[in-house]
Amino acid sequence: MKRSTFLRAAAGTALGASVLGASGGARAAGRQALRVDKIRDLTGPGLTTAYRMEATDLGIPARTPDGRMLFVFGDTFEQAHVGGGWWRSPVALWSDTTDLASGVRWSGAVGGAAAEQLWFYEHDNPVFSTVLPSDVITVGGSMYLHVMVNQGLHNVVWTEIWRSDDSGAHWYHTGAKFAPDAHGGLFQCLSWGQGNDGWIYVYSTAFTRSRPIILTRVRADRIADPGAYEPWGYRNGAWGWGNPATPVLEGKFGELCLRPLGGKWVLTWFNAGDYRIDGMIMDYPTSNLYTAHRRTLIHGGEWGQEDDSHVAQLYGGYIIPGSTLDDLHLAVSQWNTAQGWPYRVMQHRIQGFASAP
Repeated sequence: MKRSTFLRAAAGTALGASVLGASGGARAAGRQALRVDKIRDLTGPGLTTAYRMEATDLGIPARTPDGRMLFVFGDTFEQAHVGGGWWRSPVALWSDTTDLASGVRWSGAVGGAAAEQLWFYEHDNPVFSTVLPSDVITVGGSMYLHVMVNQGLHNVVWTEIWRSDDSGAHWYHTGAKFAPDAHGGLFQCLSWGQGNDGWIYVYSTAFTRSRPIILTRVRADRIADPGAYEPWGYRNGAWGWGNPATPVLEGKFGELCLRPLGGKWVLTWFNAGDYRIDGMIMDYPTSNLYTAHRRTLIHGGEWGQEDDSHVAQLYGGYIIPGSTLDDLHLAVSQWNTAQGWPYRVMQHRIQGFASAP
């Protein structure tokens, strides 16, 4: 499936499902409104032109071992439209930003003056077409990047983990590879967060925006060992580790972002079934997700009818380091598949997520 077909199908789902609110806030009947503000575009002409990446998406952020932020992007092009010259993926930018409310600003690109592909491969080779980032995590002095190797979008041929020991400047393959049908095909697109108990918890789904999520865990010191991942499953009337993976929440899940935050755990995701970005706050990754605190953070919208809380052809929704439960900042992607532009990453701020009922 072509990338444009994939996104167009998701964007066309449930266009009228969200309740339209005033600009600057997403309002649901009978519930306290969140305050949602678009802070700024993060990529595009004049913003990332110097890095030869005017068109890009995702922007998955993590705190680096040296204290900066690293944002990892997907399919990237030099000109401001999809397919516009010098195709790379993944690429990454650093930021020294400490005041998120003023907007993320870039301090440099991995690769030098221009944002280089993090490791060499040829796109559209006989085995695969592109490599897309799934999530990045910092464990001690190292960063780990999980990526999906795709032969055409919607067709994952395997996933793998890369590692950097210099805050993202250089990457090497850990040797970790996962089959596309692992855990019934639900271990393709993932997000992970490190607990204070020595475990890294992983929510994952298929890279189809049509299936539920499962939970696995791995010891932090064995993150690059595929055999060390333990699924969470329901068997003989009880949930337990080591059982075959059982979906922990039904739905049509797209991009995921799981992070420990403020003594809780937060999951944000692109809800393809309802055309929006949702968020959830839970005590533990093993909490009952059906009863956890859940809100719609940003609604999907139609072109020409956007405001701060309604974004046309949105996806992604990654938590930016420095966020809090009541002052959440997200990296949100947008792609006009009919025109090829906008194809960019934006920063949105959500206030009141934890306190709103």
